[in-house]
Amino acid sequence: MSETPVLDRIIKNVRVVRPHSSSVESLDLGIRDGKFSQIAPQISPETAKEVFDAQNLLGFPGVVDAHTHIGIYQPLDRDAIAESQAAAMGGVTATLNYIRTGQYYLNKGGSYKDFFPEVLALSEGNFFVDYGYHIAPISPQHIDEMQWLFEEYGVASFKIFMFYGGYGLHGLSDQQNLFLMINKDDRYDLAHFEFIMRGLTKLREKYPTMPDRISLSLHCEMADILNAYTKIVQQDSTLTGLTAYSAARPPHSEGLAICIASYLAHETNCININLLHLSSRKAVEAALMMQTTFPHVNFKREVTVGHLLLDVNAATGKWAKVNPPIRPREDVEYLWNAVLQDKIDWIVSDHACCSAEQKASLKDPDNIWLAKSGFGGTEYLLSGIISEGSKRGLSYNQIAKLLCWNPAQRFGVLQKGDIAVGYDADLVLVDPHETFVVRAAESLSQQGYTPFEGMELTGRVKSTFLRGDLIFDRGQILGSPQGRYLKRNQPI
Repeated sequence: MSETPVLDRIIKNVRVVRPHSSSVESLDLGIRDGKFSQIAPQISPETAKEVFDAQNLLGFPGVVDAHTHIGIYQPLDRDAIAESQAAAMGGVTATLNYIRTGQYYLNKGGSYKDFFPEVLALSEGNFFVDYGYHIAPISPQHIDEMQWLFEEYGVASFKIFMFYGGYGLHGLSDQQNLFLMINKDDRYDLAHFEFIMRGLTKLREKYPTMPDRISLSLHCEMADILNAYTKIVQQDSTLTGLTAYSAARPPHSEGLAICIASYLAHETNCININLLHLSSRKAVEAALMMQTTFPHVNFKREVTVGHLLLDVNAATGKWAKVNPPIRPREDVEYLWNAVLQDKIDWIVSDHACCSAEQKASLKDPDNIWLAKSGFGGTEYLLSGIISEGSKRGLSYNQIAKLLCWNPAQRFGVLQKGDIAVGYDADLVLVDPHETFVVRAAESLSQQGYTPFEGMELTGRVKSTFLRGDLIFDRGQILGSPQGRYLKRNQPI
């Protein structure tokens, strides 16, 4: 008779939520070497060194927050420590961070051969959760570096900010080459986007065994529309706050950008396209229209927890300024319907910690035009979607698909996203009945405020496990940063 294998840990009495199941099942989870190695209704406690009783809480796979920004508004190493603690607090066990050369982040231009090793050095030993990077090719030389980034560091996803060539991060700007830190003769424009797509197609064709993993993400807004409408709206004294900001970056700007990007993807045979943070009915309708028009393009559609939980009447006002903007309630409800109809592929936080001192102008604190764009929210991603989604009939299993499985599959984090033998033992235990009021003072983020302040959510994260280790429990971060860099070029 063979000897029973010794497990490092058993987590007993978990109501397991799996992305491809239609129910929740009470199971014990056996963990060895950081992986789920045994899953059964009953596992004998004698077979493990340690036993943790989940007390019939819901157990989701660790959340894969596929859209975050670490180090955008403060030093990357310091940001990583605080904001990955906030991630763990919210049940997130892997973050995929968008990064680029230029102002903000490391405030450097030049080659990614110099830039990206520095990013990784600043990251190492500072993340409490596992982490990877998406990279934006800003200058022409970066297009030539995509293959090197993929082969050397497993960077499989790249990004285009469609409005950056002619509009600033926070508003009107005629200084974009300085902001992007590119040569005055270089252009960050539609032709540059086309050449990125052609470069990515070449890379995908070079690696035919992993074609689905190499993808391009797009922030879809048109600078020309934003410039024109911002001038109009700023002269209209009847529009203020988030309503004004939404009008200055109107939804048809998103729709138009999606149509242009989609045609370019078709023209260049760049067939894995991620349409990021769709914020409006017009954006989603354009995305679905393009899917019908170009069925051979593998489009994925993303929304954020901010665009699902907030509207232009949010009491937190300027703290909720973000690109694309928070929209009117009709758009929010349209986004929820799209989620419920399976027209959205994943939900993210777009976490970009911007401290209160940096966010609002000291001279004119309520001026929406002077506020910086972006806010944190990774710690409320799972609770927010459980709370609001459950009211609308979104099942726990669908939530696991949207927050865990789908982003892990698209971005090549194939060891995460499910509770199954052989997968990383990433687990988040949730009390679906516990209601709490969001208070920035209780967050582990360094931001100091939240646009979700005062919101009542039902579904509280109680414990988070990363590769079998308990990293967050009952409001406390445990241990030191154990997050590992996720290379996304490994064979399946």
